Amino acid sequence: MPLGNNLRQAMVQKNILLMTHIVLGYPSFAVNRQVIAAMVKNGVDLIEMQIPFSEPMADGPVIVKANQDALAAGATVADCLDFAAEMTKKHAIPFLFMTYYNIIFKYGEDAFFKKAKELGIQGFIVPDLPPEEGENFYRLAKEYDIAAILIYAPTTTETRMAKLAATGTGFIYCVARLGVTGQATKFDQPVEDYLARCRKATNLPLAVGFGISSKGDVDYLRGKADIAVVGTATIKLVDSEGVQAVGPFIAGLRG
Repeated sequence: MPLGNNLRQAMVQKNILLMTHIVLGYPSFAVNRQVIAAMVKNGVDLIEMQIPFSEPMADGPVIVKANQDALAAGATVADCLDFAAEMTKKHAIPFLFMTYYNIIFKYGEDAFFKKAKELGIQGFIVPDLPPEEGENFYRLAKEYDIAAILIYAPTTTETRMAKLAATGTGFIYCVARLGVTGQATKFDQPVEDYLARCRKATNLPLAVGFGISSKGDVDYLRGKADIAVVGTATIKLVDSEGVQAVGPFIAGLRG
């Protein structure tokens, strides 16, 4: 089933979905395996798995370090693909790949889409590939029925939002604030106004990320967005308290 259909089906039962983010190979694939199991057990609705890249431009210090450490430990694209195959077979939720275009370009666009389809991956998030520079990529996304998720930011104009909405599929990723991942976000009237603009610009579900780290943040997004995205918070939690802290944290986000 296409990602958009899966999400809309889940949205009938829950007033907000949870998406989490992990960096493959950090701190190890064995830990990734445990973290994903805890996330799924405690109600995560979809997971974006980041294939590590040496220059992750959209990411903040915590995720940059995780990318660098995963690469230093020897994580390869082939390892990530093998791990993804295992996860999609084991867990009945949508899995997405998040990475940067150089990874896909080097692998070969057609080959990467074909492999992702075989693995059961339902979507791609590629922050450094706008529609104007990825004509073949977005064509392949339609051909393989893999969602090409595009990104809105607070500075995105209504005209640009409309163009992105016409190209993207699955959902729109709404960056809650300017900058990189991992910093706190102040959820206030300007954010509410921005999310209202996002909602007006597209019929696709809205996912909000960058700075989501508590039940209060998730509660704020109810009625304003469809998916709350939690990334840096879980990576920091595993670093500081270990895998055993992940389940209670995820369970507490929705209360």
